[in-house]
Parts: sequence; C-alpha cells; structure tokens
Amino acid sequence: MKVKVQTLDGKTGSDDVELNDEIFGLELRADILHRVVNWQLANRRGYARAARERSDVARTGKKFGRQKGGGTARHGNRRAPIFIGGGKAHGPRARSFEQSLNKKIRVLGLKTALSVKAREGKLIVVKDLELKDAKTKALREQLGKLGITSGLFIDGDTPANFRLACANLYKVDVLPVIGANVYDILNHDTLVLTTSAVEKLEARFNG
Repeated sequence: MKVKVQTLDGKTGSDDVELNDEIFGLELRADILHRVVNWQLANRRGYARAARERSDVARTGKKFGRQKGGGTARHGNRRAPIFIGGGKAHGPRARSFEQSLNKKIRVLGLKTALSVKAREGKLIVVKDLELKDAKTKALREQLGKLGITSGLFIDGDTPANFRLACANLYKVDVLPVIGANVYDILNHDTLVLTTSAVEKLEARFNG
C-alpha cells in the first residue's frame, strides 16, 4: 500500500511511503479490538482498598459488662461494628482488576487498529513534526489544513516544540512509537504517522 507523504502545512510532496500489508492491510477483527481495549482499560484501574473488618481492628475482646442486670445489650467485645472504633461490617475487600492477555492477541490488535485507520482513509503520513515555534494557534491552523480535529500523532522522537504546541489542543495527542496502543488509536479520529514512525513500527513488529 502506497501513501503520499505530506507536510504539516497540508502540502503533498512527491515522495511516497510503502506500508507493509501485513501491518496496515489486515481485515477488521472487531472481536480482537474488543478484547485488547478491555484488557487495556482493566489494567488502568487501581487496586480497590480494603476496609478493616471486625478481625482487623485492635480493640479488647473482653466482655465489658454483666450478662444480666446491667440494663444494656449483652455485648461480648468492642470490635463489633456497632461501636465507634469497631470493624466495618461487610466492607470492601482488596481486589486487583488486572487481566492477562496473550502477546499474539495484543500484537494482532495493534496491527488491526492500524489497518482500520488505513482502510478508512484516516491514516496520514507526514515527513516530520518539526515546528518553527511552539505556538498552539499556529499548529491549530496547520491541522485545519490537514482536516484534523481529533488526531493522534506518533513519532519516533517527537520535537519539543510540537509537544508543547499540542498540549492544550483538545483531542490532539502525541505518542512515541513504543507507546502506540489500540485504545488511543481508536479513540482519535485521525492517525498521523511520521516516516520515522512507520519505519520503527515495522521494525517493532518484525523484530
């Protein structure tokens, strides 16, 4: 698959880049994408904190009153949930939401996400992300020429000016090649790769 290399100004150059069909030309597998996205989101969740229950609090277990004649209920110890400082009744337990997923499925999911963007015509390849100044307004105008309102930029080594300029733009994010993932690719309307990113992605899958 050949794609024209563009610039951030929206101009199309004379250069083409050849995209590997084994990475950018796969069929849509909604089941694979679903599994990988669920795996990513589940592993983002933090651990559930446990409450201290009756057996976890440090209070006396000695019977503090008479069984009869005291005019109160027949309590056995101060760890009971009805007392201040007692244990929590039916409190939350410590829990991890982490899931495991086969590496082959994760790799196939990323390839499928890249292929979906290429098939939909929402994959743009640019020469680089170099900017003269780190100006958000200027970058917004350049992205308007490319027709990008929601875009994920992936580069081998993102220039500092571009990273600063896009920091305040809504739904415009930049990632290194090592951070490319299914959820972020699908969560943005347009995927923008630099020529360097294309090379490194192909090396990542072939390595």
